[in-house]
Amino acid sequence: MAGPTTAERGERQQESSGPPLVRRFGRRRLRVIIFMLLGSVLLGAGCVWVLYGSQWLRVGHVSVSGTTVLTPEQVREAADVPVGAPLISVDTDAIEARLRRKSPRIDSVDAVRSWPHGIGLKVIERSPVLLVRKGTSYVEVDDEGVRFATVSEAPKGVPMLELSVSRPGSAVASLRRFGEDRLVREAVRVAGDLPAAVAHETRTVKVLSYDDISLELTAGRSVAWGSGEHGGTKARTLTALMKAAPGARHFDVSVPTAPASEVS
Repeated sequence: MAGPTTAERGERQQESSGPPLVRRFGRRRLRVIIFMLLGSVLLGAGCVWVLYGSQWLRVGHVSVSGTTVLTPEQVREAADVPVGAPLISVDTDAIEARLRRKSPRIDSVDAVRSWPHGIGLKVIERSPVLLVRKGTSYVEVDDEGVRFATVSEAPKGVPMLELSVSRPGSAVASLRRFGEDRLVREAVRVAGDLPAAVAHETRTVKVLSYDDISLELTAGRSVAWGSGEHGGTKARTLTALMKAAPGARHFDVSVPTAPASEVS
């Protein structure tokens, strides 16, 4: 009986050499995957330690910008930033909410991380457009009608708001219908629509009812404004009326299509 030919011996040798080679490559690939996984775990653990456990990235200082009335110290105290805590763990939203709650003078604030050691507080304060007398003090009212602070001295150039709604008749009815806050917002709306020259000379914004708002200016002059509606048209009409009658003491733009002025 004849033995295997040379070709048959070559085919058997090729078949027997295949599986060990595949196994060697499989083991090598497995080792590479394991090393990569271990490297990723170690890298992640190192990053976590640097961010949370090390002393390198912790809050060391708090900077404040944008203040005018408030001092940076007052803002830092109200913010109560956890100095020494990991910078990554600081809740900036909570800081912003805390500042707005503790300091109504703050209109908006942006708390940002300043790597590697700081927290930055960018503040915008409310500005008064009207004042309400409260005993010997003054309550500041901003352009949204928010009463945000009480001060002992009236800021220069800010008109007084006089709510004369204690009278009987239409004033009381207006107060019941719209509420005091709404009437204050209407007064703020009027103050915001005034021409710059008139706003500079306005001393008092007087509210008798929703549609009966008037201004007291310097030199004993006055303006009947009416409601807060059509403010832009009323402002332009008042400017033209003052130029046409510079000696007038009283101006009426409550109906801007039919303005009037009086000398005495």
